[in-house]
Amino acid sequence: MKAFSKILMGAIIGVLVGAGGSWLLGHLKEDGINATDGEREPLYWVAPMDPNYRRDKPGKSPMNMDLIPVYEEKGEESEAGTVLISPDVVNNFGVRTATVESGHLHLEVKTVGYVQYDENRLVHMHPRVDGWIEKLYVKAAGDRIEKGEPLYALYSPTLVNAQEELLLALKRDNPVLIRAAAERLSALQVPASDVEKLRQTRRVSQTITITAPQSGVIDNLGVREGMFIKPGMRLMAIGQLEHLWVIGEVFERQVSLVRVDDKVRMRLDYLPGREWLGQVDYVYPSLNENTRTAQIRVHFDNPDGFLKPGMFAQIVIDTQPGPETLLIPREALIRTGSQMRVVLALGGGKFKSIAVRAGRVGERQVEILSGLNEGERIVTSAQFLIDSESSKTSDFKRMSHAEDETSLSVWVAARIASLTPNQRMVALEHEAIPDWQWPAMTMNFAVDESVDMGELSPDMRLHVQVTRGSDGNYRLTQVRIPGTEEARERPPTEENHSQHTGPGPEITPTPDHSTGQGMEQGSPDEGESDHD
Repeated sequence: MKAFSKILMGAIIGVLVGAGGSWLLGHLKEDGINATDGEREPLYWVAPMDPNYRRDKPGKSPMNMDLIPVYEEKGEESEAGTVLISPDVVNNFGVRTATVESGHLHLEVKTVGYVQYDENRLVHMHPRVDGWIEKLYVKAAGDRIEKGEPLYALYSPTLVNAQEELLLALKRDNPVLIRAAAERLSALQVPASDVEKLRQTRRVSQTITITAPQSGVIDNLGVREGMFIKPGMRLMAIGQLEHLWVIGEVFERQVSLVRVDDKVRMRLDYLPGREWLGQVDYVYPSLNENTRTAQIRVHFDNPDGFLKPGMFAQIVIDTQPGPETLLIPREALIRTGSQMRVVLALGGGKFKSIAVRAGRVGERQVEILSGLNEGERIVTSAQFLIDSESSKTSDFKRMSHAEDETSLSVWVAARIASLTPNQRMVALEHEAIPDWQWPAMTMNFAVDESVDMGELSPDMRLHVQVTRGSDGNYRLTQVRIPGTEEARERPPTEENHSQHTGPGPEITPTPDHSTGQGMEQGSPDEGESDHD
């Protein structure tokens, strides 16, 4: 009997202790205190794509995404724009960092070039007298010719008369006339061998054979047998293949980087694996107005004849190193339309996007003119994900005056889509806001303490003032309910309906049975904003 009493008493005590513990645990949870160490109660839930969309319990966002819990931050308040990422997430993202270093940026200018004849070794053939081509020894462009070989035989009455003058001077044995006649034949491009033959035979030659002044290949052949030619007419050109030029095109922004004697590497598509080495001979002083490029000239020897005029080449110019400056990897730089940024690794899982001013951009590195210090660590991979998160609360707006150019508060006509009085949140279906370049859409706004939430109800049409705070969030700071202010001043009697005071068109309040509030005819439905 005593044993049974002890068992019964133990059971009763166990039940009481369990009930008391459950009651105490429930109250602790209601007060936001968890029994498990390290657990915290969320303050509220927000939409992943819209931080202004807040709810007091889990659910779905307007984009059908799970709401994210927001907890109270412990310790010191984090700096604006700072993102805290746990080590496992950092590892999953594959975040890598690099150190900001000081050094000289090595730039390579990659461009294209065109192979052409060395103009210093290009000879053009032009006649100095008129006449007829009796015999043409070269038949097509590209034919090889050696120095001294015949090009064409020319019959010219002028040359015949010049020979007769020399014979007349020889008959008179007048040294002055002989020297003058010989110099005239030489000036008319009569070969010296033909002049000496005339002295010996004393017989006039009806045709004069013109020979090649240098070895090379025929180019731009513009004459055929039997043609009549005149002084100044271009008959042909003789170019050399042993020494060639490559003319490269350099963009306007890169012209200042290229200097004479810079080393050049050249490759051809038709001969992969081979590389020609040269250096810049000349930088042309003018730019092409159509392509906005400047030309450079590079000289190459061509003993084996692989280079041919007209070829398309790819050239790389190794420019001279610039002054010592801060350098970061090229992949770490984030370029936007109006700003350049990098993600700074602060340590302890903290990251922050900061604005920088970049200089020259190389193949692998970028010059940093301001915004970073030597030795700091920056993110080189997954930085776009971190930057998008950091930009939500960053202080980039303090670095420019662009914010001063737009209004901090605007008035707009809207309709209340839903209310959350406990969280002082309201979902507004508002019209377009041109000052902020916002289209008409539905957004969630926090309601300022100065606004009486009791006057608001779903489906109510009204004018609201939206203010952008220093934290980048938008709050509803004032409301104007159509008909309410007028009703407070004058009861809506039949006489008041017919009277109208003040500037602007007359507005007649009509009842809105869905909200119980007065509604201005025309203004909300037509989308006109009240800016008074």
